[in-house]
Amino acid sequence: MGGTEHLTVRREGATLVLTLNRPQARNALSLAMLVGLYDGWLEADEDDSVRSVVLTGAGGSFCAGMDLKALAGQGMEGEQYRHRLKADPDLHWKAMLRHHRPRKPVIAAVEGHCVAGGTEMLQGTDIRVAGDSATFGLFEVRRGLFPIGGSTVRLPRQIPRTHALEMLLTGRPYSAREAADIGLIGHVVPEGTALEKALEIADRVNSCAPLAVEAVKASVYESAELTETDGLAAELARGWPVFDTADAKEGARAFAEKRPPRYRRA
Repeated sequence: MGGTEHLTVRREGATLVLTLNRPQARNALSLAMLVGLYDGWLEADEDDSVRSVVLTGAGGSFCAGMDLKALAGQGMEGEQYRHRLKADPDLHWKAMLRHHRPRKPVIAAVEGHCVAGGTEMLQGTDIRVAGDSATFGLFEVRRGLFPIGGSTVRLPRQIPRTHALEMLLTGRPYSAREAADIGLIGHVVPEGTALEKALEIADRVNSCAPLAVEAVKASVYESAELTETDGLAAELARGWPVFDTADAKEGARAFAEKRPPRYRRA
């Protein structure tokens, strides 16, 4: 497992846990963090023993957005990673899930601040849990900036347009309850327990057939912008091969024998 000084990586069974680890800056994005994130997404994609990913933050915050000074690698901090950004100028967008979609389900566990680039990165995750004291928001317009991490495209596709536009155009903070009410997050839990709940959900995902899980996730995103007719055709193309896998046969046997399935990727 990889990781950097601003991004820790650990395993919880079949779940890869990526932790934004710059609590003194409310986990604002640095070059070291972005490099660690991108490497973490690649590790999850390439390691078949990983069935889900949980993204969280250390020190009671999720992410306060981009730290432009740290990203520039000014001074010693981050300088050792400059070659990674030069080799792949798109690395920061892939790390923030703007230009990369992991194969495995990604579950966000949010505590504290999840604003600006934090809320933008959140939109690249699949399932979202927040502690009841968490704060969300896209503050860019208040600073004369543009939320270029994908929010003007993704947010209106994930929540009702009226709510998306209010969030984008007012730049105001949203509580966890408000974020849940508009559909930005799925679960609100007591403060400090978001990671516990996210790992609980991950365990449920991990107990399912991995090929089916990945195919279902891919189909949802693949068909999102298609017509219903084209989307249904794409679903069949994606879904039928799953029925011929060893996982499908094991699922049927386990059901018939009234036992937990023992899935493998084949």
